[in-house]
Amino acid sequence: MPPGITEDDYQQAAQKLGCEVAAVKAVAEVESGPHGGFLESGDPVILFERHKFHKYTGGKYDGSHPGISNPNAGGYGPVSAQHGRYQEAAALDADAARMSCSWGRFQVMGFHWQVLGYPSLQDFVDAMYVSEGNHLDSFVRYVQVNGLAKHLKNKSWAAFAQGYNGKDYRINKYDEKLAAAYRRHSGG
Repeated sequence: MPPGITEDDYQQAAQKLGCEVAAVKAVAEVESGPHGGFLESGDPVILFERHKFHKYTGGKYDGSHPGISNPNAGGYGPVSAQHGRYQEAAALDADAARMSCSWGRFQVMGFHWQVLGYPSLQDFVDAMYVSEGNHLDSFVRYVQVNGLAKHLKNKSWAAFAQGYNGKDYRINKYDEKLAAAYRRHSGG
């Protein structure tokens, strides 16, 4: 099993972001739940987004592969099925498949690879297979690039959730889950 995140890793990330360690741990908990960053197989936890695959392939697989290419989000299935869905998509268009997954403990989408400073999409994906520390690094990069650190610092969970999960964050109550996870990790 690839290495997990150490307490020192969390402290360094919180220092870079100017927030409490508990805030970073809250995001880790909410984004990956009980799975952590890796499956028992050693593969990183992913979520394959069929609507992103539709977008990156121009919808050309919607008719032949509606389970993995669809203009509508959803149809996820269990965590255990995600790598199968990803492999099916990768057989059709490997880069579109990589960009259509959220990766690792913090569920950073593959299509962000360039803005996060990775040399290539494959370098981003390779990093996600190495360690949860790399997952944490991609999260720190994402928060910094998107100006979300202030929301973690101020514990503005709704603003953070909107910036991190998109405008529909309320559907899954991300803000409420983050606030509850923060309370657990901060001892309050």
